[in-house]
This record gives sequence, C-alpha cells and structure tokens, in this order.
Amino acid sequence: MVKYYLPAVIRQVNNLEEEKRTVEKITEDIVNIGVNDREITLFEGQYEVKKGMAYNSYAILDEQVVVMDTVDPRATTEWLKNLEEALGTRKVDYLVIQHMEPDHGGSIMQLIERFPDMKLVGNAKTFQMFQQFFDVNPNDKAITVKEGDTLSVGKHTLQFFMAPMVHWPEVMVTYEQSAKVLFSADGFGKFGTRDADEDWACEARRYYINICGKYGMQVQALLKKAAALEINMICPLHGPVLSENLEYYINKYQIWSSYEPEDEGVLIACASIHGHTMIAAEKMKELLEQKGAKKVVIADLTRENIHAIVENAFRYSHLVLAAASYDASVFPPMEDFLNRLKAKNYQKRTVGIIENGSWAPTAARSMKAILEGAKALTFAEPIVTIKSALKEENIPQLEALADELLNV
Repeated sequence: MVKYYLPAVIRQVNNLEEEKRTVEKITEDIVNIGVNDREITLFEGQYEVKKGMAYNSYAILDEQVVVMDTVDPRATTEWLKNLEEALGTRKVDYLVIQHMEPDHGGSIMQLIERFPDMKLVGNAKTFQMFQQFFDVNPNDKAITVKEGDTLSVGKHTLQFFMAPMVHWPEVMVTYEQSAKVLFSADGFGKFGTRDADEDWACEARRYYINICGKYGMQVQALLKKAAALEINMICPLHGPVLSENLEYYINKYQIWSSYEPEDEGVLIACASIHGHTMIAAEKMKELLEQKGAKKVVIADLTRENIHAIVENAFRYSHLVLAAASYDASVFPPMEDFLNRLKAKNYQKRTVGIIENGSWAPTAARSMKAILEGAKALTFAEPIVTIKSALKEENIPQLEALADELLNV
C-alpha cells in the first residue's frame, strides 16, 4: 500500500490516547464516526486552522452496514476506534467513496484489511483514481454507480449524484431517501473541529472560497440537483452536521458559487514596503467612512493571513488595491494576492487602485495586467498615484476615487 504521509508523521498524530470519542448520533440509524483533529495547524499544507479540522465519516446501521468515506491518515487510529464503538460485533458491508482526496480516502486500505469482503461503491473516475493511490485492483470489490443509481441496504436507500469538480473530478454526493439526508462530500464543509465555538459562515466562507472557489459553475450545477430533493439534514465531510435553517446555508452557497458580493462594503488590500502606502490606505478608509461607506476593512498583505484576505475580497462588493511599485512591477505580496484572486475566478466587483513609486510608478499597470480577463470587473477612476509619501496634493484624488467607488 502506498502511504500518503511519512509513517513518523502518522504515528505522531495517531497517538491521541487522551482524545475523547467523537461518535455522534445523527439519526436512529446513522452515526458520525469522524475525528476532530486538534493538532493540525495547516490544512492541505497551506490553510491555517487555529481550531483544528474535522474529518467526518458516517456509518449507516441497517440490515447491511454502510460506511460513508474514511478519514485522513492522521486520524486513522482514532477513527477505527470510533467505528468499532458504532459497530459492536457487526461488520461493514459497503464503503461508499464519495471523494478520493487523502483527507477522506486516506484510511481506505485499513478498512479493507479489517473487512476483506466489504464492497466498494464509487463511480468510474473513483476507481481510476483508486488505483493511482493504491497498489490494489478493486475490480472484485467495486460497485460502479452512475448518476441517479440507488443502493438499498434495508430501510435505507442511497441515491448517488455526480458532482465533478466540486472540487475533484471524481466527487459524488449521496442522498439517503428515507431520512432525507444529503451526504454532501466537501460541500457545506468548513475549517475547524465539529465542536469549534465560532460562527459557521466565516470559516465556511474561507474554506469554500479557497478550496472550491474556482468551481462556481460546477457548484451551481450541484445545487440545482439538490433543489429537486427534500433535504432534512446535510452531512458534510468537514465541520458540523447541518440540521436546522438549511435555507441559510444553501443561500450562502448560492451567493458564493455565483460570485455575487455577500456584503456591501470595501476591502482595502495594502502591500506597503516602508509604511507610506499603508498611510495612504488608512486615509482612503477615513474618507470612505466619512462619505458613508457601510463597511471598510483594511488588510495588510505583508502580515495578515492571505487566505482570510482572499475570503474577504469575495465577501465585499468593492476592492481597493494599494501597493508599492517594485522592480518595475508591483510589490510581490500584492502580486501573490492578485494571482490568488484570479485563480479563484474573482469577478463581479468594483476595483479601485492606489499606486506608490518613488521614481517610476509601475504598480497600477502591473495590477491591472494580472486581473486582465477577469469577468465583470469595473475599474474605478481615477487611479491614484503617490510618489514616495502621501501629500496634501494627493487628497483630492483619493476623495475622487472614494466618490466613484460609492457611486458605482
């Protein structure tokens, strides 16, 4: 078997003897056997998770037993203990593989070793990817499903819907018809453990924008399929199970996946070398607030979490880019930020520009070039050019830009 992580890393995280059991009853026959990983600090090697990460996995206990996905190798030992607690003396008949990414498919082989007669349920792309990760041919165990296929395991019937590129090509979701539960794969997930004491929307937005944000069209297609189903509960692979006010969560996904602004407001993203550009950004914030802007937020691209700033760029209706010129281009923290926005399909926003340069200002030209081709971006005029330090003569330009932003 091919390991996803170095064995030493797996042993380090699996040695969580003090961790409480995290088995959670969802319905009379469905339990969450997932694990709250409180030790992880970077998810996917890049996203800061101060409140850990949940790897959800579900067991359906019917005439036959179904496990919905596995967990990250970091949590295999804890997950197997949870599974044992849920099963008692029973065995697993089916493993439904909705997503092969290692944080969900990373413990598949351990489950196969425990239950060698277990069938694997996935789509054609699932099993193609399965053999890329593991030195095992799944043919004798594989049940290949396609759009709308069903699997009855007693009083529970599972129906499968393909969700390609949400956010991998093999992804599918599963609807349990009797309890009206949608197992949504990475959809409706969030950063943080299941019991993290925090607002769902903030960390769900940061998760969605940074991980699924590029694939709004595909998420919209999945939402259309979900709209035809009667859903009482959403069981994602990360974060808490959603069972109340589902319209709220679905509406958030409609907004995020259609790239519409969620809130009226201005994010000022600033990349300042010696502080002079930040002074201009702060003056811009002051002017916008004086002129009645509902919400103005300054983000320091050189010091703050870049993924949280990307999240806010998608959240607010207006964006001001304030950056120093650098090597005949733009200061790298701004370049990095704009490339991230472009990669996530940033669109449908109004953008203002403040550039700084001591001898040859080039930041504005470079920033516009990076965003060239983005859909439905409106660039507000004037472009404000500062040479070295903010002067009184620059204030009218800033005021004109503020007026234009608030009028667009």
